[in-house]
Amino acid sequence: MTSRNAIIDPDLDRSPVDLAINPAGTWPAGQWIVTSNQTSDSISLVSTESRTVVDEVVCGDHPTDIVFANSGDRFVVTCAWSGELVLYRLESNPRPLDTRESSRPTTSSSQDKNAAATPEIKEVSRIQLGFEPSGVALSPDAMRAYVGLVASGEVVEVDLEENKISRRLDVGHWPKNLTISPDGKRLAVGCSGEGKIAVVDTASFELLYDEPLVGGINLGHMVASRDGSQVYFPWMVYRSNPITIGNIKRGWVLASRVGRVRLDGPAYREAISLDVPELAIGDPYGIAITSDEKQMVVTAGGTHELLFYRLPDLPFIGAGGPGDLIERELQYDRKRFDRIPLGGRPLGIQIAGDDRTAYIANYLNNSVQVVDLVERKLLHEIDLGGSDSMSLARQGMAIFHDATRSLDQWYSCHSCHQQGGSNALPMDTMNDGTELTVKTVLPLFGVEDTKPYTWHGWQQSLDDSIAKSFTSTMIGKPPAASETKAVRAYLASLELPPNPYLGLNGELSESAARGRQVFFSSKAACADCHRGPELTDNEIHDVGLNSKHDFYEGYNTPSLRGTYRKVRWLHSGRAKTLERVITDLHSPEKVNGEAELTEQEAADLIEYLKTL
Repeated sequence: MTSRNAIIDPDLDRSPVDLAINPAGTWPAGQWIVTSNQTSDSISLVSTESRTVVDEVVCGDHPTDIVFANSGDRFVVTCAWSGELVLYRLESNPRPLDTRESSRPTTSSSQDKNAAATPEIKEVSRIQLGFEPSGVALSPDAMRAYVGLVASGEVVEVDLEENKISRRLDVGHWPKNLTISPDGKRLAVGCSGEGKIAVVDTASFELLYDEPLVGGINLGHMVASRDGSQVYFPWMVYRSNPITIGNIKRGWVLASRVGRVRLDGPAYREAISLDVPELAIGDPYGIAITSDEKQMVVTAGGTHELLFYRLPDLPFIGAGGPGDLIERELQYDRKRFDRIPLGGRPLGIQIAGDDRTAYIANYLNNSVQVVDLVERKLLHEIDLGGSDSMSLARQGMAIFHDATRSLDQWYSCHSCHQQGGSNALPMDTMNDGTELTVKTVLPLFGVEDTKPYTWHGWQQSLDDSIAKSFTSTMIGKPPAASETKAVRAYLASLELPPNPYLGLNGELSESAARGRQVFFSSKAACADCHRGPELTDNEIHDVGLNSKHDFYEGYNTPSLRGTYRKVRWLHSGRAKTLERVITDLHSPEKVNGEAELTEQEAADLIEYLKTL
């Protein structure tokens, strides 16, 4: 991680993933935007009047979610890889703001005074949370923050006065995004690892109920309705059908949705389909609603666009729906549904107080984009800094996240390999030449060193594997040699986050240290196959787990790096816990160990596996 006192290289890609607009308070509402810049580990302060960056500070490793307090002068940022929640304030300084392009009126003497100054970002506190903090929400009085810890499956309540965690709650795998009702009484948590929305009572800090999303993956940002009765969010659904041209065109493989779930009591989720025939929506992520709740906008990173919906009369359907494709009544009604191209990879979005201007964090463009919601056009692009030309790895990143590379632009590589890793469901990718022999999606970290490829290990060439993914799994055009080279460069650049189950200096707990001895013992014999820096012997083994319809025999030894990040194990994903892997389906005595592990040995081994 870069030192927080470092000068940030202007040529370093910023890659903003989220942004927040200041509400009314200390500063005039809507005058300032803060962005979380993932690859520069920084946050930027942007003037909406001059459309320039006026301050930037190094924040922490992999800043992710960013939210303003209602007071308008403080905001919080989660730094996923350094495991921190950081509280900042906008502090006035004497430098004048260039207001040559400003026509915004101010209404109070304090605001007049501040409107003539340019604030600086000042750190207030830094709280170590660990376990990949991602989504964050603030209580209405900004005394408490609620943060989803992706690596431990928890939501924590953080006391921002005492600067410490006050309560913890297990909610389910990968709580990446969350939001709070306007009255602060309900918290909605999107658990992407389980395809569900968890609803939490903030007073008792208890899980009230879950609402499952059958086949749900890749849950995006969340926004509560004005009355706090519902939460809206985009997501994708995997339909468990073979990858064929017909199935893709019907929306029977991967499809995009916007859903809503009640916050005032359990009720079956309602949803609409987003996908247009032959011109689908790829990787929806950000969502925002105007204050009058007349319009909803959604970013689609995979198809590089902004989607417009007239909210009051959208045909949300509960049980039995929605259909596979967008409702025909919406498809041809530009007043109710529209889309405009933005380029790059648009992610986080917020709407200004005028209900007309939207600001979008565009990752690949290193920019904040300004969109007029009435004219439905891109007005400006505010440069956050970055290289004038894309590196080879960043070119590969653009291809990896580009859903237009697939048939009718339904999905991208990223749709299955979230952040280079895996999603939460076993899928039929047709990679072994058979239908409905589903496999868990293998993570791509260190992929250059883990050949052969695929679960059955029949592919020896990474170039061929990349080409087959585009032409077979995505039923798209084969990549050019230069494109394959770029994708390889991107894959080589992927890094696993720091492991939260290790100590600060990489030390093991007592249990994990005992588990390491079990791992390397002849009794368990795990290291016979899982060895070397990538924890694989790069060989094919028959361990008695073949699926009935598998075309090939035996399985490629998977790497154990990042084991703690998974929610399903073994090729078929039939093991939903490490306990079942170790004590049942893949227990050492069934593979090549000497004897059954004791209960303590199994528990210790699991603790060690989490540290790999």
